[in-house]
Amino acid sequence: MRHRVAGRKFSRHTQHRELMFRNMLVSLLEHERIRTTLAKGKELRSWADKIITLGKKGTLHARRRAFALLRDETIVKKLFDEIAPKFKDRAGGYTRVYKLGWRQGDAAPLSLVELVTFTHPEEKKKSTITKAKEALGKVTSKKKEKGEKGKEKPKEKPKEKPKEKAKEEKKEKKVKKEEKEAPKEKKAKPKKKPSGEKSK
Repeated sequence: MRHRVAGRKFSRHTQHRELMFRNMLVSLLEHERIRTTLAKGKELRSWADKIITLGKKGTLHARRRAFALLRDETIVKKLFDEIAPKFKDRAGGYTRVYKLGWRQGDAAPLSLVELVTFTHPEEKKKSTITKAKEALGKVTSKKKEKGEKGKEKPKEKPKEKPKEKAKEEKKEKKVKKEEKEAPKEKKAKPKKKPSGEKSK
């Protein structure tokens, strides 16, 4: 019989169980709410209450004990500077557990564990006019995009040697002369009528 035996084992050995709850506790203190199974959520409450009570003491010894469990300096700092002062007038019961239904895959009961002081970050509701202006600001017309591309400064070519410049200029001159001569040759040759057709 296991009468009056506290705690759940979760089919894990002691080290595994303690490390699992340490990770869950760090996540809870960091995000102030986590989603887990109902049994783990109920067991996590006692761990959270103990660590927050340490945070309320505020002594150096309490900090060292908290760090020994959490192993994360930023979370310990947050616990002692932000979370614990909110609970100074409350004697225990620092968390609440909501039931969320059952998990899809294995039908395990789920829960949401959160600190009692947790509040949703307030999002200011934007009017439809401001939403429309933001949307217009993001969308740019094709003409504007082309104009912006045209305004971009052309990339400067690396300085070429004078000999290479001279060669390129000669090539360009030859190409221009050939273009001028080609139309003249076309004008000089009159069109001949095919011999098979009779004139009327």
